Amino acid sequence: MDISTLQQRLRRFADERAWQPYQTPKNLAMAMTVEAAELLEIFQWLTPEQSLNLSDDQRRHLGEELSDVLLYLVQIADHGGVDLDAAVERKLAMNAVKHPPLKRS
Repeated sequence: MDISTLQQRLRRFADERAWQPYQTPKNLAMAMTVEAAELLEIFQWLTPEQSLNLSDDQRRHLGEELSDVLLYLVQIADHGGVDLDAAVERKLAMNAVKHPPLKRS
């Protein structure tokens, strides 16, 4: 997935619908939170084991909700001027320092 190309597609999509006034980082973050709640709803009453063995319909629904969250996230980064590639690499490096590998004997 090319984030830059996806951001361009999302900008064009919003432009074609005159959504720019509403596409603020604040509004997009709020919308992403709503979508994240819908993602949680899929797993709400499942056991841990059931959550690992979703039906085809549940997996399709999961993909739709994950996509919604991702699309909003990408838009927030775009409107907020964040280079997601660089931010992810930096965060992974920080996490590697904060959470070193387990020493196995």
